[in-house]
Amino acid sequence: MGVTPCLIKCLEKRSISKATDIQTKIIPHLAAGESVLFTSATGTGKTFAYLLPILSKLLETQEPENTDNFKGPFFVIIAPTLELCTQIKSELDFLTQEINIRSSLLIGSFNIDTQIEKLKKTRPNVVVGNPGRLLVLAKMGILKLSNVQFLVIDEADRLVSDELLDETSELCKIIWKYTGKAKTNLVFAACSATINKKNREKLLFNFYNKSKNHDDIKFIESDDQEILREKIEHWAIFTERRRKDQTLRSLLSALNTKKSKVKALIFTSRNDEALFALSRLQHHNVSAAGLFGKAGKKPISSADRKIALDSFRDGNVMALVSTDLAARGLHIQGITHVIALDVPADSEVYIHRSGRQLAPVKGAL
Repeated sequence: MGVTPCLIKCLEKRSISKATDIQTKIIPHLAAGESVLFTSATGTGKTFAYLLPILSKLLETQEPENTDNFKGPFFVIIAPTLELCTQIKSELDFLTQEINIRSSLLIGSFNIDTQIEKLKKTRPNVVVGNPGRLLVLAKMGILKLSNVQFLVIDEADRLVSDELLDETSELCKIIWKYTGKAKTNLVFAACSATINKKNREKLLFNFYNKSKNHDDIKFIESDDQEILREKIEHWAIFTERRRKDQTLRSLLSALNTKKSKVKALIFTSRNDEALFALSRLQHHNVSAAGLFGKAGKKPISSADRKIALDSFRDGNVMALVSTDLAARGLHIQGITHVIALDVPADSEVYIHRSGRQLAPVKGAL
């Protein structure tokens, strides 16, 4: 499929020798410079589907750099959450550990002056970030965008939500404006486990170049869309609202036996509900951590969120209580149960939550 040999050699360290269905379908299009929208179930390899061809292209076309005339990154990846951006950056580091490609992570909740200093020093070929921080740096003129040749929108349906649409749309318009002036042939890719027709039209209208014909962009689906139905049992447990936290503790206790240890990801929609659920678990000596945006009116720092996520990944706590910060894109090995303390109004949110239980297809991310 045209993946550079040095990247294939790197993949062998994870015993990856065969592409997943979505990788087989997407890699040739991006390698050929064709814009795509694609959807595939969680854990089927969407991240590598865009990283491998674009990094291969970067290695193929890379020229000796004039460090005094750095024109900005070649490749921009936009994702909605700090946790997902960090995971994508980690995979970039894995793939580029032995090659001369530099990348930077630009996300909110981190000191912007420190990021500016690192950006100037690193002069990255690839940047990964959430739309708010990337937009601020672009408006400041610190993040130059005239050299961008690949733009990836990860978890695209989340980025067209009311909360994130304006920032992402403005950032994309700036990128198209600068690359248009530089006469750069920009390749666009957007992906998610759930992209419906309405979201597809919305993201093309807001994030794609309005001067281009939208009919030319390909929409590709994986054959793995039934993975949630085939590989996960779905239970409904009914309880009075006032007894919900007690029912949760009883469930965890019943599931966690000597023969079968529980690693449970617990979802609720609101910060205050997540904080309450976490406090009740900890009060009753259940080992749990929390991943949410605020405790009362006080924002949770990105460092504290990372500590909570890492403690759950490493098995130091049996439960992670989260808002939908953890519902998208994150791959955590060994999750035995996903517990939703509420039923989300949007069925696609339920799909993303449930998909956290699926370990990635071997060799896929």
